[in-house]
Amino acid sequence: MTEWVLETERLGLRKLAEGDFADLCAILQDEQVMYAYEHAFSDEEVQKWLDNQLGRYDRDGFGLWAVILKEGGSFIGQCGLTMQEYGGERVVEVGYLFARAYWHRGYATEAARACRDYAFAELGVNEVFSLIRTTNEASKRVAVRNGMVPRGEFSKHYHGIDMPHIAYSVTRAEAGLV
Repeated sequence: MTEWVLETERLGLRKLAEGDFADLCAILQDEQVMYAYEHAFSDEEVQKWLDNQLGRYDRDGFGLWAVILKEGGSFIGQCGLTMQEYGGERVVEVGYLFARAYWHRGYATEAARACRDYAFAELGVNEVFSLIRTTNEASKRVAVRNGMVPRGEFSKHYHGIDMPHIAYSVTRAEAGLV
């Protein structure tokens, strides 16, 4: 029986494991999925990504989790919480990345909302962020459906490119979880 970190009506979220490498490759090596990163990952970059998530579990107690369809058990993406730099502070971010075959079905919103609520209830934070590239319209829609509003703009330098981002966030009070 799988040990879920979080569970929704349709999804189970669990810690990633070394055995998830091939499923991660299917997502992180898809040019269309990785458009916000400006490149698909190499095998080495996928392994580094996986190692980073495993390190986050040890260091922070959370990270990006595997998103599994309860019906059928398919690995469909990743969603979770990470510590990110924004405005000179470390903030809790809800991040999500799904296989293209599972886009436009509400899975990202469902998983992101569960992660947001986990951050409020289990981590005791008062505000949760999603830091989204300005060109990533789909992720912006998920953030808005998750109750988030734009708070500011900033730029990240990644892979030799300056990438403008918008910081979306929602407070515990705005989410109605006071």
